[in-house]
Amino acid sequence: MQATDDHLVEFSEALRTVAKALRGAAEGKALAQAEAAEWKRRYELERSKNVELQHKELSNGVCADESNGQRMEHLAKSPRLYAQEISSNGMETICSHEVLQDGGFNSFNNKLKRKASFKLSWGCKGMANDQHKKEIVSFERGNISTAERSSKQISLTWESDPQTVLIITKPNSTSVRVLSVDMVRWLRTQKGLNIYVEPRVKEELLSESSSFNFVQTWEDVMIYDADKEISLLHTKVDLLITLGGDGTVLWAASMFKGPVPPIVPFSMGSLGFMTPFHSEQYRDCLEAILKGPISITLRHRLQCHIIRDKATHEYEPEETMLVLNEVTIDRGISSYLTNLECYCDNSFVTCVQGDGLILSTTSGSTAYSLAAGGSMVHPQVPGILFTPICPHSLSFRPLILPEHVTVRVQVPFNSRSSAWVSFDGKDRKQLEAGDALVCSMAPWPVSTACQVESTNDFLRSIHDGLHWNLRKTQSADGP
Repeated sequence: MQATDDHLVEFSEALRTVAKALRGAAEGKALAQAEAAEWKRRYELERSKNVELQHKELSNGVCADESNGQRMEHLAKSPRLYAQEISSNGMETICSHEVLQDGGFNSFNNKLKRKASFKLSWGCKGMANDQHKKEIVSFERGNISTAERSSKQISLTWESDPQTVLIITKPNSTSVRVLSVDMVRWLRTQKGLNIYVEPRVKEELLSESSSFNFVQTWEDVMIYDADKEISLLHTKVDLLITLGGDGTVLWAASMFKGPVPPIVPFSMGSLGFMTPFHSEQYRDCLEAILKGPISITLRHRLQCHIIRDKATHEYEPEETMLVLNEVTIDRGISSYLTNLECYCDNSFVTCVQGDGLILSTTSGSTAYSLAAGGSMVHPQVPGILFTPICPHSLSFRPLILPEHVTVRVQVPFNSRSSAWVSFDGKDRKQLEAGDALVCSMAPWPVSTACQVESTNDFLRSIHDGLHWNLRKTQSADGP
């Protein structure tokens, strides 16, 4: 009887998996049909426009009768037609519709090769999204080229003077508390800025002196929902200052679920990959930053949400979590290896068997991902690091995926145990069989101020923080 029950359980789980697969296939088929219909509509529309334009230009005899100046003006107004440039000997321009016609050309024209025309577009599932891509990639006369970057460093220039700053401090640190008192007083008296702090910090400041009653916090407002007040901080705060280590920067970024004000991170902790400024020269640093312009590093974040198998439908996710470093899926206290099915834009990637998996940003490439064997990546490179933790296969090497993909990690129904997921080392949650974690690039990056510029700060951080490639210099041969 026990064996029969076990077989029935396995059979029911198999049927459940098949049902989900069929549902996914049906949704994919419907989506593909809709996308095909849309592309067919666009093709027919473009084809009809081209035919109409071709007949119109042939009837007017543009290429045969117009002068060179008129011909260039006409081509500039007709983006679908392109022509070869006129050489110094006055060779006639040849229009694209002439090249595509059959017969009727001289021996020179017969030597021309037909070149297919094409169009570049960006999007996901038929939705156009080419706002920033047009600035990078372009094509002219059927040739793809990338635009040359005028500046490799992102610079921020204030259009109006900053009025309000938010100061986030590392707790339980005497040196941080002493510095915060001096900094708040200087920013108020010398710069006339409005100061926001955490409720804990305001209590510390008021215990120091009652003159700090000008300091604001989100508990001062007559509102019952503190989370709602925090969600509106980005509309009030112009600049964010952190006093601590990288953990303080992570905590400050986690407070903002949308846009994040520029962060000025001062190094007062044990790690310093994201904190280039020294607290001893904070006045000179803040003077330069408040005046501007300043160099910044755009640090991309991941937005993650869990889809439970017990949910009524696939579009009933839990709260979205934003991570600046990484999201980690591990086996927890279980003695079994994790069994995770990984998909990239609905394409199967692999099945992870090992201690777990790390999905990291490039800012988090020098954190847990690096310890697990991942590569160090410049923080302004947009991408998602796919790093296994102690995999059960020696050929399982880390990957770097492009920033536009969506990664889905699912615990299969036949998994021996559940898995655990944590976001930037906190908010740990359990993933049962059938649950899935979906991660993609968040639209709101975290901008941190640079001491020099982004690449210089990054290289200095791996040299100083990791002692990267530090060794004794080989002595030269000599007598």
